[in-house]
Amino acid sequence: MANITSVLKEGRSFPPPAAFAQQANIGSEAEYQRLWSAAKDDPAAFWAEQAQALHWFKPWTQTLQWDLPWVKWFVGGQINASYNCLDRHLATSKRNQAAIIFEGEPGDTRVLRYQDLHREVCKFANVLKLLGMKSGDRATIYMPLVPEAVIAMLACARIGVTHSVVFGGFSAEAVADRNNDAQAKLLITADAGWRRGKLVPLKQNCDEALRKSPTVEKCVVFNRCDQPVAMQPGRDLWWHELMSTVTAHCDAEPLDSEHPLFILYTSGSTGKPKGVVHTTAGYLLGTSTTFRWVFDYKDGDTFWCTADIGWITGHSYVVYGPLAAGATIVLYEGAPNHPREDRFWEIIAKYGVTIFYTAPTAIRAFVKWGDEHPRRHDLSSLRLLGTVGEPINPEAWIWYHKAIGGERCPIVDTWWQTETGMILMSPLPGVTATKPGSCTRPLPGVVPAIVDKAGHPVAQGTGGFLVMNQPWPAMMRTIHGDPERFKQQYWEHIPGVYFTADGARQDEDGYFWIMGRVDDVLNVAGHRLSTMEIESALVSHSKVAEAAVVGRPDDLKGEGICCFVTLEGKNQPNDGLKDELKAHVAKEIGALARPDDIRFTEALPKTRSGKIMRRLLRDIAAGRASTGDTSTLEDYSILARLREEEE
Repeated sequence: MANITSVLKEGRSFPPPAAFAQQANIGSEAEYQRLWSAAKDDPAAFWAEQAQALHWFKPWTQTLQWDLPWVKWFVGGQINASYNCLDRHLATSKRNQAAIIFEGEPGDTRVLRYQDLHREVCKFANVLKLLGMKSGDRATIYMPLVPEAVIAMLACARIGVTHSVVFGGFSAEAVADRNNDAQAKLLITADAGWRRGKLVPLKQNCDEALRKSPTVEKCVVFNRCDQPVAMQPGRDLWWHELMSTVTAHCDAEPLDSEHPLFILYTSGSTGKPKGVVHTTAGYLLGTSTTFRWVFDYKDGDTFWCTADIGWITGHSYVVYGPLAAGATIVLYEGAPNHPREDRFWEIIAKYGVTIFYTAPTAIRAFVKWGDEHPRRHDLSSLRLLGTVGEPINPEAWIWYHKAIGGERCPIVDTWWQTETGMILMSPLPGVTATKPGSCTRPLPGVVPAIVDKAGHPVAQGTGGFLVMNQPWPAMMRTIHGDPERFKQQYWEHIPGVYFTADGARQDEDGYFWIMGRVDDVLNVAGHRLSTMEIESALVSHSKVAEAAVVGRPDDLKGEGICCFVTLEGKNQPNDGLKDELKAHVAKEIGALARPDDIRFTEALPKTRSGKIMRRLLRDIAAGRASTGDTSTLEDYSILARLREEEE
């Protein structure tokens, strides 16, 4: 297979502000190089040293056991994630520090200090025991983004129940599929949740899911919206009634370092979603350590990651990483544009958020909505910005830098996956000169390479397959119930290394540029082109808010370049603009990448986590029916409108 041709050229660079570097947790290139080399040369010794920051009930006897693809970290050790996130802070001043600042979409607010969160978690852990849940059992959590969702996660972790969080926007069918795959005994939900001013009927969805979930014995319902719901006697129980019957004392159980902390389902392009299994010690160490490194967390910071806890970003950088580090987190239930497009900026100003972590898809929406919304609010509390979820277009990066960061806040463009558990590549904000669109360099303990299909390194500046050469603590352990799929999907494409399924290139400074999923690479007249790079060229045009690029069959070139484009503000689509955009792409990155077809659309089909579903766009461009898993699609009407336009 040919290498991937890289056509994107980005020369801008932004050094870390001197004042930021002076106070940074990692503040010099020499310190970064020392840490990275130590971790590469002796990963076991490096991570053993980092692990001293956690509380252990019993020390480990072997730091790393590696029998590719099977890994164990801290073998023989005993630990508890809930204890590390809560109990150990209670003997310090953090006892009275806010752990969670909650803002509901309707405007209701709550603050839970660490001692408050500890009390609620202990009580709900006792509820779980009351319901017969024990270590090794599985519980599904299907809730709005409210503190009780975090409480449920930490209560499960406290007694060794493996949790499976399902995003509250998923359908009944998706909940049933995940219940059955995990063989969940308990379902934890709410009467409903708020989303863009409307009620999401969670309990109603659960009733439908439970008709197809034979392993689920009980359903606990939190009253979020005071909605009348059907409660089946013997099966359905109210959260508040159960909590009134238990004490606030529950010791955290010492658990094996490799005890399964959670299963998180990530949808494949075809077939059923796969349950990624993460275990306790390595995952907790990886997320808490990278939280301090990447976000430069300090006591007094207020950290807001906008992800839902139904995604890995929510698990790692809303719950486990920040709370293990003793941070104050903001939890916002609703949409960024309800009731107005300035809701995020209003929350940042209201709570003095200092570190803000969001997705490129949200940033592109902010660009489309206009600069007047952030301008209405005082964002001077911000000192660091981050992005997560997919590569960020350079022009969106520049907007974020100027309009939100005031050109003073470093931006950490993080690359990682559900499967990796923790951030693997990112700028260190006190060290790394950033380049818009690049996740820059690997963190200590991460040894990436860019190779061809045979596993040979590709030339500098050439696109290839991104792989990892060395195990890291937070890596997934298996796919639940399907170890063969785990081996085949991640370890056998390119033998001996972890295959990320992403394309990437490395520039002359050693910086990594993620080029998107290799499934999304186009084969145009013998050249393999990254869709992300063509999308970035389109978005750099002043009239374009967002773009998705896919291939369609072409008798002459093999694949033609088909672009789906949404326009900024009041710009109107027309044939002249199509020609203008085609010429713009050719000028930006070469005639080779000139689009064959541009189709204007008001919106793009996205997953509920905000990623563009290019697979569905490929089907539309080729004029064929869509197959495979569509349970993660947020708005089916977008797909229908695109098909109508095609017809």
